[in-house]
Amino acid sequence: MFRRSRRVALISALAATAVILSACSGSPQPAATSTGEVDPDATLHVGLVLEPTNLDIRHTSGAALEQILIDNIYEGLVTRTQDNEIEARLASDYSVSDDGLTYSFTLNDGVVFHDGSPLTSADVVASYEQVRTDETIQGNAEFASVSSITAPDEKTVEIVLSEPNQNFLFALTGPAGLVFKSGDTTDLQTAENGTGPFTLTRWNKGSTITFARSDAYWGEPAGVASVEFQYIPDFTAGVNAAIAGDVDVLTAVDPNLAPQLEDSGDFTLTTGRTTDKATLAFNNAKAPLDDVRVREALRLAIDHDALIEAAGAGTPLYGPIPELDPGYEDLSDVVSYDPERAKELLAEAGQEDLELTLTIPSFYGTTVPKVLISDFAKVGVTLDVDSVEFATWLEDVYTNHDYDLSYVLHVEPRDFGNFANPDYYFGYDNAEVQSLYAEALAEVDPDKSADLLAQAARIVSEDHAADWLYNGQTITAVAPIVTGFPEDSINSRINLAGVTVSSAE
Repeated sequence: MFRRSRRVALISALAATAVILSACSGSPQPAATSTGEVDPDATLHVGLVLEPTNLDIRHTSGAALEQILIDNIYEGLVTRTQDNEIEARLASDYSVSDDGLTYSFTLNDGVVFHDGSPLTSADVVASYEQVRTDETIQGNAEFASVSSITAPDEKTVEIVLSEPNQNFLFALTGPAGLVFKSGDTTDLQTAENGTGPFTLTRWNKGSTITFARSDAYWGEPAGVASVEFQYIPDFTAGVNAAIAGDVDVLTAVDPNLAPQLEDSGDFTLTTGRTTDKATLAFNNAKAPLDDVRVREALRLAIDHDALIEAAGAGTPLYGPIPELDPGYEDLSDVVSYDPERAKELLAEAGQEDLELTLTIPSFYGTTVPKVLISDFAKVGVTLDVDSVEFATWLEDVYTNHDYDLSYVLHVEPRDFGNFANPDYYFGYDNAEVQSLYAEALAEVDPDKSADLLAQAARIVSEDHAADWLYNGQTITAVAPIVTGFPEDSINSRINLAGVTVSSAE
């Protein structure tokens, strides 16, 4: 089983993305730009949906925190780009030994915390030792293979693993890898003491969070003097705020409302990629879903293109690995829309008059269930929908595995390991997949590791262990005065250091 911290991370991410994710299909468009001069004293106003309950990213998981705090307030030795590629951050460079066990990092010069204290390797060691030894710290599970963390000198950090882990460096790009001041007594729930290009200046709970440029930042100074995040949970209210000029950027635009922003002429809409997997889970351990013919029939019955059009969300995904993750392969050859073949398979399995229940957290709405009800009815399957509170879903589906079908957005990157864990709520148990996944983690060559993941993902899809209704995308409305606002993966983090705002013409 995953440790508690892993479970909480999934739960919070699911809950957060249920609110933040609105998407549509299509290719990214370049953001409009202004011909006015960049104003270094400008304030960037950003509309977001989900406000964090507190600011303690060490003990609280969820996209709402990572989205605004990582890279802006807090930094790690490494970070990741919008394409999920790993790059150095607090470390000027790093290396991994040939056996994949020893990670060596050299710190950048001149890094200081926001209280003025210089960053040393001792701060990194203390931060990571807490992650390794304290199960309440975010990322504890990702440090399970860490055997030692040492500081040979003030500028060097060395981490030794007990066994190779291809995902370890990527784990350091998340909350687990953030560096905090050793012995700091800052109340992280309401304040901060990071090393990033911005400092926290104000939090009006229920309304706004404001950052200011850190003049002591060790790297390139932020392009704006301040950032104000406005939390607008109602999608219509968000669009109205944008049209009224209250925000320069609106994230998570509802696709049904996007034309209002386009028609206003005041915004360019960008469509960004994510690692969100809209997953129709099958209870592989429970009859009749333990029959691969039934699972395949259900997948064949779904008109994915029509579902995406109805939901206004995403691009087709035929396997468990999205495009931004290692091991992605187009698996559209595995399954297609074929209701007649679905009927044949159900007949072979003796399930012509099948009745199933879809358990779904209520905040996901009714669009996807309605499409599934209609598609399944065409092949003789009656689908009942049980829309429940999230706490009930956690208890019944996630914990007790008491369900037939379920629908949630799995948002975490590199979470293929769920299909290599027979105790996970999918109930999927395939020894070959588990072996390939273990090999992929232990493989020190990233390309070979990705190839092993691709092999495992194909098996999972050919076993029809689940159906992936779509790979989510996010729509962002950007005013012409804003340049450099990220497009991809912004439901998990928004690096604002390079964003600029121009004066109006």
